[in-house]
Amino acid sequence: MSEMPGLVVQGARDGRRLSDFKLIAFDMDSTLINIECVDEIAAAAGRKAEVAAITEAAMRGEITDYKDSLRRRVALLKGVPVSALLQVYEQRLQLNPGAESLVQACQAAGLKTLLVSGGFTFFTDRIRARLRLDAARSNVLEVEAGVLTGRMVDQPWGDICDGEEKRRTLLATCAEMGISAAQAIAVGDGANDLPMMGEAGLSVAYHAKPRVREQAMVAINEGGLDRLLEVLSA
Repeated sequence: MSEMPGLVVQGARDGRRLSDFKLIAFDMDSTLINIECVDEIAAAAGRKAEVAAITEAAMRGEITDYKDSLRRRVALLKGVPVSALLQVYEQRLQLNPGAESLVQACQAAGLKTLLVSGGFTFFTDRIRARLRLDAARSNVLEVEAGVLTGRMVDQPWGDICDGEEKRRTLLATCAEMGISAAQAIAVGDGANDLPMMGEAGLSVAYHAKPRVREQAMVAINEGGLDRLLEVLSA
């Protein structure tokens, strides 16, 4: 194990280059961006503390059924106007430090970029466009008459993007590209990122929960996402 200030490397071979990889998959909430979107939406319903407590427990891995935890949180959003989501995006959401630099470096090195999130398409669609990512998978909030119903909409691939769906999406994308999972990097912060991180050739924890930091090959505990470039030469 090697350690630089705020950066722990364990299980990652020295001398690896960014161009050795062909795909990088990012979680969104608290990884690419600075907030948990579901918590901020809940603030519009006066339920942020209640929802945030469930989110924290789920990210720590204390709630084993992620799908159930997300359904519980989304149910508490019933009646929130869609306009509140736009306010969250415009007023609260920021890219995390180094996110844009890391994505651009990966794109310059020829990697495909994938966003896999337990969050919602309202935000992932915008982040995908903003960073020019190749693909995204996340959950759809059901809307009727301009307000959230407290439910999610099933999609052709399934109902909810949980940890297992993140893993499956990573592997399916690798298969479509004709590469092995060893040629993929997975970046996340919560327990629901561990399944895809466990498949990837390089797993990166960003300001993550303790369990995730312990299992990741690279843990960025201080500074921005682009600190990964200190580990991988161009």
